[in-house]
Amino acid sequence: MIAFHQRYLSGVLLLLVSFAMHIHADPFEIRDIRIEGLQRVSAGTVFASLPLSVGDIADDQVIRDATRALFRTGYFSDVVMARDGGVLVVGLGERPAVTEINLEGNKAIETDQLLSALRDNGLAEGQIFREVILEGMTQELQRQYVAQGRYGAIVETDVQQLPRNRVAINIDIDEGDVAKIRHINIVGNKAFTEEALLEQFEQRKTGWLSWIKSDDKYAREKLSGDIETLESWYLDRGYLQFEVESTQVSISPEKDSVFITINLSEGDVFTVDAVELSGELKIPERQVRGLVILREGMVFSQGLMTASSEYITKRLGNEGYTFAEVNGYPELDVEEKTAKITYVVKPGMRAYVRRVEFRGNTKTANTVLRREMRQMEGGSANNALIEHSKLRLERLGFFKQVEVENIPVSGTNDQIDVIYTVEEQPSGSVGASLGFAQGTGLILGANLSENNFMGTGKQVGVGLNRSRYQTSLNFSYTEPYFTVDGISVGYSVFGRETNYDEINVASFSTNSYGASVNWGYPVSEVERIG
Repeated sequence: MIAFHQRYLSGVLLLLVSFAMHIHADPFEIRDIRIEGLQRVSAGTVFASLPLSVGDIADDQVIRDATRALFRTGYFSDVVMARDGGVLVVGLGERPAVTEINLEGNKAIETDQLLSALRDNGLAEGQIFREVILEGMTQELQRQYVAQGRYGAIVETDVQQLPRNRVAINIDIDEGDVAKIRHINIVGNKAFTEEALLEQFEQRKTGWLSWIKSDDKYAREKLSGDIETLESWYLDRGYLQFEVESTQVSISPEKDSVFITINLSEGDVFTVDAVELSGELKIPERQVRGLVILREGMVFSQGLMTASSEYITKRLGNEGYTFAEVNGYPELDVEEKTAKITYVVKPGMRAYVRRVEFRGNTKTANTVLRREMRQMEGGSANNALIEHSKLRLERLGFFKQVEVENIPVSGTNDQIDVIYTVEEQPSGSVGASLGFAQGTGLILGANLSENNFMGTGKQVGVGLNRSRYQTSLNFSYTEPYFTVDGISVGYSVFGRETNYDEINVASFSTNSYGASVNWGYPVSEVERIG
């Protein structure tokens, strides 16, 4: 059936080619358009793509433009146009459709991840098959495995023809093994030994513990990370002119071993001879300088300079300058081997909190979260208060995770929305006990406690104990915010019935009942009395 269909389509196109010579003679008026060779693509799609219609004059340029337009759709592998009197005949050979994609042998890269990558590049079940896309994805997949250190990986593809102009794509992958690092050679180091530098690396050459740590498996991304770590390590020790000049990665003929050579230039050690402040400080200069921990006379450290910038940024954030930017820039004096550090302060506009929102609290009421806030709506944004509010939410014990984000309000440059996103976790517990004692027999107990009763933040507890001669029941209830100032009040009641005659101790019984009230007064953000 497939062979007959292909022979039929080839015959149609051959016949159209034989007529096509007449279309290049004289221009003619198109009285009708006839489409030949369609299988899955609708005629409407073809007519919508054609830049001509009935009544137009067809000449060589118009026909060429129409042919290109149909090829651009990507649906057709062959396009032939011919004239049959006043009828324009369009012969089309459709590209096959992908009916299935089969992956075999992949383990390092998940099947769903591979199929998603193929789909994003236009190769998926139900779409038109394009050989060039498959070849490109095969090469890209090969590069992905090389990036993981799998230099021996082999990717083979097979396109299987199916009935009704469909194809099945089979991708067979032999991932091979990750090449192991046999040696790392650092060239150009003078101040530090190679062993000290390699201690900073995540990747190591093969050792006797490598089969456990897997730290000898080469990956391009890890090597890039190790080089960045090495650069930071030198910058933190004053080597401002440090540079990794080149990196060579050699692979053994068997493609199972990697040899790495890193060429570097250390340069000289620079000390700080001056610290200057630039820009709008917004707070007293003395306070700003107190936040700078990289000072005159010290060996330069990239980490200390960055930390100083962060401290100043946080301090400005506490004053309402949420969008402040502070960056340190070293200016080198190569002859004196000194560096002048200039901190450029860009405070931006003072920001105000338009709204405080909570997300993710499916059980806990908004009021429970809002009463923990120390950053108020309408007030000047204060990073310390925003972070402290986050800490108070975490201390409640109701949430597994708390995240906070400051989102600028569109259309303004001085307002933000503070969004707290929480992930709820169980806040109650259920317990049971079973025991046995000589003379009293079986002892049963059960208790139930909930620290966030029905999402209100109230604490409720119930306990029951039962033995041969005694039964006790207790109940407790605590309102953590009896007043808006955080004064708490707790109530507890209990009842106990005892019959000593049951265990032959005495011929009497006694019942006890009681209740209590306790108060709690906050004396600080983390301490209370009561």
